[in-house]
Amino acid sequence: MRLVTLNNMSYQSSASSASVSISPIQQMVASCSGAIITSIFVTPLDVVKIRLQAQKTPFPKGKCFVYCNGLMDHICVCVNGNSRAWYKASNHFNGTVDAFIKIIRQEGIKSLWSGLPPTLVMAVPATVIYFTCYDQLCTALKARMTDHTQEAPLLAGGIARVGSATVISPLELIRTKLQSQKQSYRELTDCIRSAVEAEGWLSLWRGLGPTLLRDVPFSAMYWYNYERAKSFLCQHYNTSEPTIRISFLSGALSGSIAAIVTLPFDVVKTRRQVELGELQAKNLSCQGSTFKCMSRIVAEQGFSGLFVGFLPRLIKVAPACAIMISTYEFGKAFFASTTWRGRYNPAVLDSFLCTTQTPPQTTTFRRKVHSPKGLLETPVQFHINAII
Repeated sequence: MRLVTLNNMSYQSSASSASVSISPIQQMVASCSGAIITSIFVTPLDVVKIRLQAQKTPFPKGKCFVYCNGLMDHICVCVNGNSRAWYKASNHFNGTVDAFIKIIRQEGIKSLWSGLPPTLVMAVPATVIYFTCYDQLCTALKARMTDHTQEAPLLAGGIARVGSATVISPLELIRTKLQSQKQSYRELTDCIRSAVEAEGWLSLWRGLGPTLLRDVPFSAMYWYNYERAKSFLCQHYNTSEPTIRISFLSGALSGSIAAIVTLPFDVVKTRRQVELGELQAKNLSCQGSTFKCMSRIVAEQGFSGLFVGFLPRLIKVAPACAIMISTYEFGKAFFASTTWRGRYNPAVLDSFLCTTQTPPQTTTFRRKVHSPKGLLETPVQFHINAII
């Protein structure tokens, strides 16, 4: 029994090193890597979806469509009648798999990542700000809210989303104007100056309201459910630190729940952004508000109209959240393994990747043995390995 106690102490010492706090710079690098990897995996799915949509209903000049790289939703404006400004050629597709094959064969594999570079200019900074602020805020709130630490992810997630959305909103609006008016990036300064002179500085944050109505509740619920799911799975698999599988499952589950609950806000936000983009493409003034848009949807389609696109949103959000959070946690585990007590500790990274064995649980009971001296009891130990 004494040997078992020493082994447990050794394991707890190495496992606890995964909890070593890393610097904000390292958090930024981890979130940046996660953003790039997520966009690389998710972008082809949305590219194929848009191509299939354009085949069914061609986009006229000035028409907007929603483009998502797995991190952010973006509004793209068609500058001509056949939508050729966004992709190279027009093909007839018989389904998702057929679209993948024909795009790769006829246009090259790079076409699956069409539109990715300009969106990464905003998606990566937004993700870096968002995840870094969340970790810093969550740590600070847990230190202050000693009796309500479970609510800390809820508040930290909402506040972090407000900050990142507020910073990125002007860039999104400017990019939409540049695309719709066929301007180059060299004219960015003139575009900003003209918008500010015409409508004031607040015009750069037009459309922020509907974005926050969806993203802030989504973020708050996502982080709260993620931390709870991660804690539950760690207890279920008897591990003190989350593995990559636990992070992946927790991210997919929490992202799915948040996506379902905030679906009405997503419908309104998408409709509102498309309307704003189309009005700007036609040089018209923007009218109405978020709540008027919601009332119009209910009047035209009923309350079911607020839940349109349930399955596509779930299919898009769940894998994106799972890939992003597991990649981000891997990055943090990597940096923690290099900063533990000033030296490299591979046990931290191996534990996250499930390459180390969990210390065995020892169960001891006494067995009765007959001997010349009489009936004796001898301890028998069994080692039960926990599954990670």
